[in-house]
Parts: sequence; C-alpha cells; structure tokens
Amino acid sequence: MSTKTEQPVGDASVTVASPTGGRPGGGRAPWRQRLALLDVKVTPYVFVSPFFLLFLLVGMFPLAYTAWVSVHDWGLLSGQGDFSGLENYRRVLEDRYFWNALRNTFSIFVLSSVPQVLIALVLAGLLDTQLRGRTLWRMSILIPFVVAPAAVALIFGNVFGDRYGLVNEALQGIGLDPIRWHVDALASHVAIASMVNWRWTGYNALIFLAAMQAVPRDLYESAALDGAGRVRQFLSITIPTIRPTLIFVVITSTIGGLQIFAEPRLFDTQGLGGSDRQYQTLTMYLWELGWRVRDLGMASAVAWLLFLIIVLFAGFNLWVSRRTGALRGGAR
Repeated sequence: MSTKTEQPVGDASVTVASPTGGRPGGGRAPWRQRLALLDVKVTPYVFVSPFFLLFLLVGMFPLAYTAWVSVHDWGLLSGQGDFSGLENYRRVLEDRYFWNALRNTFSIFVLSSVPQVLIALVLAGLLDTQLRGRTLWRMSILIPFVVAPAAVALIFGNVFGDRYGLVNEALQGIGLDPIRWHVDALASHVAIASMVNWRWTGYNALIFLAAMQAVPRDLYESAALDGAGRVRQFLSITIPTIRPTLIFVVITSTIGGLQIFAEPRLFDTQGLGGSDRQYQTLTMYLWELGWRVRDLGMASAVAWLLFLIIVLFAGFNLWVSRRTGALRGGAR
C-alpha cells in the first residue's frame, strides 16, 4: 500500500509513490526484523532459565513444602495429619534440647568461621607474593577440601582421641593432663571447629587469591614508592579492594557454619552429639526429630527456624560490611 505525493523538480512537479508499510521507516517493521528483535530480547532469558527452573525445583519448592509440613501434625510413617498452626514451633521453642543445640551451633560457628576467614586471608596474601613454588602451594592448599568428610573424621578422631590421641600424647609428653575431647563441651567444639577449618580454609584462600590477583599492581608500586611496607599495603590496598569478595566469603561461611552437620555427626559414633548432647548442632537436632523421633512436623519447624536465623545473620553481616565500607569512604 502506498500514497502518491507531488514533489517539485525544477519548474515541473513529479508524482512519487511513498510506502507506508513493509519497509523500515514506514509503518510496522517486516516480520524478519520483528523476529530478530524478539530474539535479542528473549534469548538472554532462555539462557538463564535453566538455573531458575532448577532453583524453583530443588530450592523454592522444598522450602515452601517444608513450611506446609511445619504447620501440620506429620509423622514419618503416618503421613499428613491435622492442621496444627504454630503448635510445632511452640513445642520446639519449649524444648531445652533446641536451645542446647542452638548454643552449640553458635559456639562451633564462631570457633570455625572467624579463624577460617582470617587464616584464609593470610594464606591468600602469602600466595599472592613472589613465593618460590607458588603453583605447588596453590594446588596443595585445596587438598583438604577434596578429602571426603568421613576420612577427615577418621584423621581428626585419632588426633583428638581421648586416650591415645596425638594431641593428648603431646600434652602428656610435656607434663600436662590430657583433655577429654569427646566429653568436655568447649574441647569438643574446638576439635570440631578444627576439622571445619582444616577442610575449608584452603578453599576460601583460593577465592581470596583470585580476587587479589585482579588488584592493579601499580597500586602496590605507588605505595612502595611512598614507603608503605607489605603489611600496610595489605591492610590499606588489598583488603579494601577485595571487600566484595570478603563479604561473599563471610556470608557463605556464615551459612555453612550454621548448617554444620557432617563433622559433629562423624565425631560421635552414636550420632547424638555426645553423651550429654554437648556438641549437638541444630541440624543434628533436626535429623533426630525427623528420623529417630519421626516427627516431621517439629523437624520442619526447626528447619524453618534455622532458615530464619541464617537469613538474619547473613543480612547482619551484609549490613555491617556495607556500613564499614561507607564509613571508610566518608573518612577518606
């Protein structure tokens, strides 16, 4: 379809047909151009859709279903019962074993996550220098991460054995009394935290190392010309520059530390967290409710309470990190 217009050419006028559709610049675009435009808009979402579909399937659906189970009387063998509202949450909060498990979880979390991040930072700083054989050292620090948790438990079971453990043998060799690693609460928390630190410190160190290698080297050269030593460069240049990575590691360490299960579960042959539950964590308490007591309603309530605790801790860590960065930026 076209319209005719008269355009003057010199002393005469010429009738020209101008299109109104099917061409660029007039009316709607051709179907091929529209298809290409649709492809540009839709293709990125198609590429990222598998992740979100899997996340909905293995992440959001179990979370929502756990919330549904937590408000019902639900047995492992009997299945779904009557709607109970917040009764399961009330029973959990009134159970002294829940608060005992919460204290143990926080204690092991502090003893593992804080030293883990600090040691990983130091290791990454050393590996970022002109260290001889640094490729070998970078590969070797990842070995504890690939070792199976059961093997780690066997190793540290011999290291922290009550009678014939390596640590107690060393203490007795210098005239000190042996430590009851499986009986005393604090000692057992230190032993379990040592297992966690040994397994995860190298992994976090490699994450820090990747971030440190992206820091421009001219910043260190300028600082060296100004007389700054290695420690000052690390504190004033490296740490502020890798702050986003540091926040990421702190949050992931928080999530992993509050969900700790394998290490304390394998540290005890009975799987209850000690004879007096002195190192029973929240995940072990959840496992006991679900598979020994067979009360899936209470177990799901514990799972949701743990989820809320993790969200609060992760949000608090993020707020503190951003607040610290904002204060430093204002100071500058």
